[in-house]
Amino acid sequence: LILGLLVAGITEAVIIHKSFGDPTAQVDYVVVLGAKVNKDGPSVSLWDRIGAAYIYLDMHPHVIAVLSGGQGTDEPITEAECMYRELVSLGIDPKRLLLEDEATSTWENLKFSLDLIEEKTGVRPRSIGLISSEYHLFRAGLVAKAQGLTAIGVPAATHRASLKANYFLREIFAVWKFHLFGG
Repeated sequence: LILGLLVAGITEAVIIHKSFGDPTAQVDYVVVLGAKVNKDGPSVSLWDRIGAAYIYLDMHPHVIAVLSGGQGTDEPITEAECMYRELVSLGIDPKRLLLEDEATSTWENLKFSLDLIEEKTGVRPRSIGLISSEYHLFRAGLVAKAQGLTAIGVPAATHRASLKANYFLREIFAVWKFHLFGG
């Protein structure tokens, strides 16, 4: 029991440490990871990611964003399309937004986004910015590393305290699932 609590505590400390990311990182591309789309628009988590993407893209006008996320059976549109619509309505130039609308997992988000960048430019980047919920940045970085990629985390703050506490705790299990069973 003590060993389990110690491992969980250390894992949580690393997750929290990585959750700060580097919101000022200079990259050519950012991948924005999707989240649930409700019938009436973005979920709370997706709004947080859209907001972080908007701020980052506004501060870095040269950066191209890959909006990554497919469509679940209970979603009216793809996560990528939802993010695209919201970012364009906020004033982001559509020419700076690429849509990757097939991914159903973080592994696929990164793989398919890199494939899309390579298809468009002829070059596969070795390093990207990664916009996701802050609790997810550590595990997303592990997935990126497993794909031979350096990902610089750009955190999307989770604004609902009840969600934040739940997701940070749940992430401990997700990290260990990744370590034990892979992506």
